[in-house]
Amino acid sequence: MNIEFRPLLPGESSEYRKIRLESLKEFPDFFSADYEESVKLDRLPLESDIENQASDKLVCGAFLDSQLIGIGVLVKNAENIGNIYQMYVKPEFQGHKIGRQLLGNIIKEAGKRFGRIELLLEVQSHNNKAIRLYSKAGFQYVSERKEDHCVVMARKQE
Repeated sequence: MNIEFRPLLPGESSEYRKIRLESLKEFPDFFSADYEESVKLDRLPLESDIENQASDKLVCGAFLDSQLIGIGVLVKNAENIGNIYQMYVKPEFQGHKIGRQLLGNIIKEAGKRFGRIELLLEVQSHNNKAIRLYSKAGFQYVSERKEDHCVVMARKQE
């Protein structure tokens, strides 16, 4: 499999929308957004950011023969912290280390764009596969919120 990892281009916002809605429908317990609510929106919040190439947001994709098969988002705040959201690889491509490579691409791109930045992410505490992936990528446990079953993890950029 020849997979290309790169930031999404302005004309790819509709492809982002398709895969984002798919992720919410296929794995509703792993994301805080709701499929039924999201599908009703004319535009998802990040669609405009992709089209305008917002400087504080990085939407990366994994592409197989120009088909978007995975996404991950980083949003940088004023305190130079990058929050990683929406990590998803289509089910038929899971188990091939695509998620790990996509996360690595996000980390690399964040370093290029923002320099030394602390990275944070949240993951459902029952999503053991994702927790293992993030741990292998250098993220460390910070805390757990019992009320919404989320584990917070952090990684310092080198």
